[in-house]
Parts: sequence; C-alpha cells; structure tokens
Amino acid sequence: MVITQSQINMQHKTCTLYIDDEPFSFEVKGDFFWGKEEVLFAKNDAVLEHVTWKSLGFNVVKAFTQEEFLKLQNSVKENICNAIKSQGIVVNTKEFELEKYHEYITTQEQHLAVINITRNLTLDCLDFDIASLEKRFSKVLGVTLTSWVEELQKSHVQIRISRPNSLDINPPHRDGYFSYWNNIINIWAPIAGCAKETSLPIVPGSHLLPENEVLQTTSKGATINGITYHVPCLLESKAGSFYMKRPNPKEGEAILFTPYLIHGAAINQSRNTTRVALELRFPIDE
Repeated sequence: MVITQSQINMQHKTCTLYIDDEPFSFEVKGDFFWGKEEVLFAKNDAVLEHVTWKSLGFNVVKAFTQEEFLKLQNSVKENICNAIKSQGIVVNTKEFELEKYHEYITTQEQHLAVINITRNLTLDCLDFDIASLEKRFSKVLGVTLTSWVEELQKSHVQIRISRPNSLDINPPHRDGYFSYWNNIINIWAPIAGCAKETSLPIVPGSHLLPENEVLQTTSKGATINGITYHVPCLLESKAGSFYMKRPNPKEGEAILFTPYLIHGAAINQSRNTTRVALELRFPIDE
C-alpha cells in the first residue's frame, strides 16, 4: 500500500469552541496549517458594500410571508418524506412531522443516504417563488442578485437536517474559499425545529479575520466521526477558540451572511427535535 505525504501529515486534534458561551468539543483528523497574510473578504466580496451591518457580516431579515412559508415548509416535508421512502421506510406524508425525522431515520447510513438526496435539489423540487426572493434580498442589500451560479451552471438549493444528539454538522468553516462562492450572499432559513439550541452558529465579524490568523485544513482535508468534509475545517484562531453565536431566526425569516464569515458546528442541543433548514446562495447578477 502506498502512503501519501498528506496521510503522513494527518494530525488528530480536538476542536474546542463556544456556542453562546457554552463549550463544545469534537475530534478532527486533518493536515492543519496557518493561512496566508490576506483578508479574502476584502478581495473577493462586494455584496455587503451598501449595508450598515458590513462589519458584523450577517443580519436576520424577513424572507417569506406566512403563506409563502407554509407552502415552502410543506414542499420540504414532501421531499424529505420521499427521501425517507427511498430507504424502504414506510412513512405517511400527511402525518409526518419534520421535527420527528430522527424517529424514522435511525442509523447514520440511512441519514447519509437521505442527505445525499436533499443536498442535490433543484428549484422545481420546492414550492417557492425564487424571483420574489431575488428581488426581496436585492432590496435589502442594495445590489442586484440572481439565484443562478454561473460556475456551477445551476442554482444552489439544499435542505439541511440536524438530528438531536448527533454530529450532523459541518465543522467551523468559510464557504468563500471556493471560487463559485465569490460575490454571493449565503441564505439560511429555518423550516422546522429551529430554536436557540438548534440554530446555525456564526462568529460575528470573522470575515475580517486574516487567513494567517486561522488554523485550517484544505478542502476535503478534515474528517470528523468518520466523515470527510468538502469544506475546510477552521480549528481555531491565534487568539484561541472560536466564540460563536446563534442568531436564531424565526419562521419566515432568514440569516443573510457573507461566505467569508466563519460558521458551522450547528450542534443540535435539543433532546428530541430534529432541526430542518433551507440553504440558498445568491450571487451578484453581473
């Protein structure tokens, strides 16, 4: 068997972070390094140029009317039910509750199969008006947005599912390391089970943190609980552990944030509630 240099450099480290001042830790295997002396946000992102919350890197805004939200929520439920059924599991779509997903999907193998479906959706899969959202968020940001990601030749639509008492998480990361996420806005909208103990954690202002102050892996360079992640893992800064906050948007709201903001580690602290969210990405329409 040939052993590669990257395998030789692999390190086992403990990622310790704080979410709303509560400590969490998990083991990460990866080849860690300190980045270059540069602020990628300053070079590659013009989306927040016209907002008062540029220094924070995020904001919670109104996204859907109640009618729009209920239609979207029902279509998310239908997609998840279909993904569950693909595993040979019987589920009554009318009676199914998104918050009880973990009572149907009881193994890691089943869950990975489900999210392999829900991470590859198209706009036709969900019942919502993407054009209305483009206009709504364009007005908030003062720039013209589109849902079409030219480099990927598609729109990005993904359902995020986090079971209670699990590591259904991405590590702390920035999306902006990938060229197709330059000049875009991240959109994270709660669909079900979202509360103060389940919402997406972010590090306010971290998009301004230089790369040489962040201990990180490359893309596909971090493994947690046997799963290798596409996004790099950001382990800590030179100042120490990351202190993350959960903005906790309500139903019908969304978190808008720059892809250079450190986020992730959305540990579900609820004992018996699955959290479901919708993730979108809107580039500037150039």
